[in-house]
Amino acid sequence: MGGILTSFVTIGLPITAGFLAPRLGVVTADVQAALVRLSYFLAAPALIFMVVARSDLSLVFHSSLLIQLAATGASAAIFLLINRFWLKLRGSTVTVAVCSSSYINAINIGIPIAIYVLDDPAATIPLILFQVLVIAPAVIVTLDRQTHASVSWRFIALQPIRNPIILGTAAGAVVSLTGWAMPSFVYAPLNLLGGGAIPMQLLAFGMSLHGVKLFSDRQATRVALVSAGLKSVGMPLCALFLARFVFAVDSSMFLSAAVLAALPTAQNVYNYSARFNAGHIIARESIVLTTLATPLVLLGLTAWLA
Repeated sequence: MGGILTSFVTIGLPITAGFLAPRLGVVTADVQAALVRLSYFLAAPALIFMVVARSDLSLVFHSSLLIQLAATGASAAIFLLINRFWLKLRGSTVTVAVCSSSYINAINIGIPIAIYVLDDPAATIPLILFQVLVIAPAVIVTLDRQTHASVSWRFIALQPIRNPIILGTAAGAVVSLTGWAMPSFVYAPLNLLGGGAIPMQLLAFGMSLHGVKLFSDRQATRVALVSAGLKSVGMPLCALFLARFVFAVDSSMFLSAAVLAALPTAQNVYNYSARFNAGHIIARESIVLTTLATPLVLLGLTAWLA
């Protein structure tokens, strides 16, 4: 348990520093956006490249991904059932709320959790790829049809190959499959650049929490509480059930399955909601609530399963 607490402190301190920095006047609002872009376009692709290049790809794509996909589907289905008989949301708002209850933050929070809690930097790579290649385009297409926003099929089709995370993963896969030994003048700068990804992500996330006003819209808050409850508690329980009784994985994988499923709602959900002007309050509050709940949920899971 001491190692788990150390992991959360390691993750929590940069988030706290990022949250306090704007309040203390250390940084301005535009710094958070700059950190996000630097991490997304430069540091994170370098980090993922290094992780994939040093991984055995035959061990990366295993039943853990199927468990996460099944848990995602189960959480989304449960929300739709609750919505039909209670919440009564319609159209694009339903899509955003469903994503809020099931779309995992596999990059900004997932990668640090994989490194410091699971001790497996590659744990989130299959999930990241599936979300970028399949889930994200599906969400964009659905919201496009529901809102009639101007998003072309060409734009959607080109998203995966324009995504720096995909490009970094593909390059790393080539290195891993070919067995190429990177010379030091390639390895050293990429390793240095990738090492900045997690601190930048955590600092930027802490900054994003500054000034957020919650619970100003009662209807949106009610939906967010349902989505957050399913994402933070329902989805990990679904993952554990699937791991035990459906996929019958080894007990050593139980913690990994539950931890990945317990990751907070992805920031992308808010980005999509803002882009299509649909349910952005639900998305924002779900992200904040699940992020605040994640340390408590993960501590409970590790105490139970570790």
